[in-house]
Amino acid sequence: MKYEVLKLLSKNAKYTAEDIAVMLGIAQSEVEQYIEELEKENIIRGYKAVVDWEKIDGTYVSAIVELNVVPKAGLGFEEVAEKVMSYREVEAVYLMSGDYDLNLIVKGKTLKDIAWFVAKELATIDSVTSTATHFVMRRYKEMDVELVSGDEDDRGQFFL
Repeated sequence: MKYEVLKLLSKNAKYTAEDIAVMLGIAQSEVEQYIEELEKENIIRGYKAVVDWEKIDGTYVSAIVELNVVPKAGLGFEEVAEKVMSYREVEAVYLMSGDYDLNLIVKGKTLKDIAWFVAKELATIDSVTSTATHFVMRRYKEMDVELVSGDEDDRGQFFL
């Protein structure tokens, strides 16, 4: 039942314990107990709104940055991952299989801001051997939330 509670909360963190209890056909106190346990066990790590920043601030830019890293003995990729996580520009960090080691989601005000951040901060980390930056042209879905609802596709208006 905890799994069902998690699925509902991940779909909409604004659901109340009462809402979830009705949807699952269980007591509200049971839902409250599950949520409390899940928070104590650090399974629920936080609650967050999915914001379409492009509608608030048209200069919001995000990029996917790939890093190749030489892992350190006994630490693996952890040292670089921890360093990278500390930057305010970095929204997410993933250890990957395949052609590169770490995948980052980076945000900034402009393309130039992100390019500067990658060149001056990420590329200069000792263990980083190469980077590749892919700018996000348009977000369609994020954290299971659709961000496009018949909006006009303005990719043709993108200028450097």
